[in-house]
Amino acid sequence: MSILVYTEVSKGKIKKASLEAVNYAAHIASKTGTSATAIIINAGETSLDDLGKAGASKVLHINNSAINTSDSQVLTRILNHVADTEGAQMVIFSNDLTAKAVAPRLAARMKAGFVPGAVDYPNIDGGSFSVNKNVFSGKAVATYQVNSAKKVISLLPNSFQVTTDGAAVAAASFDVPADLLVSRIKVKEVKRESNELSLPEAELVVSAGRGMKGPENWGMIEDLAKQLGAATACSRPVSDIGWRPHHEHVGQTGIAIRPNLYIAVGISGAIQHLAGVNGSKTIVVINKDPEAPFFKAADYGIVGDAFEVVPKLIEAVKKFKASQN
Repeated sequence: MSILVYTEVSKGKIKKASLEAVNYAAHIASKTGTSATAIIINAGETSLDDLGKAGASKVLHINNSAINTSDSQVLTRILNHVADTEGAQMVIFSNDLTAKAVAPRLAARMKAGFVPGAVDYPNIDGGSFSVNKNVFSGKAVATYQVNSAKKVISLLPNSFQVTTDGAAVAAASFDVPADLLVSRIKVKEVKRESNELSLPEAELVVSAGRGMKGPENWGMIEDLAKQLGAATACSRPVSDIGWRPHHEHVGQTGIAIRPNLYIAVGISGAIQHLAGVNGSKTIVVINKDPEAPFFKAADYGIVGDAFEVVPKLIEAVKKFKASQN
């Protein structure tokens, strides 16, 4: 019996969220006397060593250009087949867009209990199995008791520290029957997001809202993010009116993030926005309105005009970096 982990590659590297999932599976395996098996599809020339170092005792690589990874039904059939072949009683995902489409389908096929967006390691004491996840837009934590023999769990990204101090494992090829690959979806075009850093995996994020007054003023936000090595994000109104691309929208109806540092510039802090960012370890708010709701959720707040504060922050960061050289 093994724990299967679905992993992905982005820009020539194993995704950080995938390594979190492997760590998570390895932790459970150590408690239950089982093993963690990582499955990856069309990794190309990417080194898969980190999967073993993160705790996978076995790495399976499906290398088949006929696989349409954009088709969630195809991925579901493939993972169900791998789980059956490997005798997996549990499948772990990162709770990203792929998992949101695939994990529920897979759980139904496997007749497995399903917990989306886990934020803690499971409690396995006494033969029971329970997992914590955020509910009510992050205002509370619920404990899910899973009684089924098989389980599917997806992890909220950036909820777990990544460690890769294990030993590399050679990847083994895995073949999938051709009938599982039949897809009714045709991909006409793929547009990659321009962010160098993936928002769900970013540890530092600089975000801005309508307080920037227009897209022409976003240069200072991008400059601050560059100096900090952070990803850029925005509020929903900003993406809706076309100032910024939709893949930068964070919030309840956008991307939920949990960075170590979230800097919000000119964002009032409506509840819908807070729902997607309140898992951040530290929140810094810059707003000229002292009554902005976001200040109630902030760890640090600066009441001031963004067009005065942000340039000073950029200069301060530059001076600090220069002093470290």
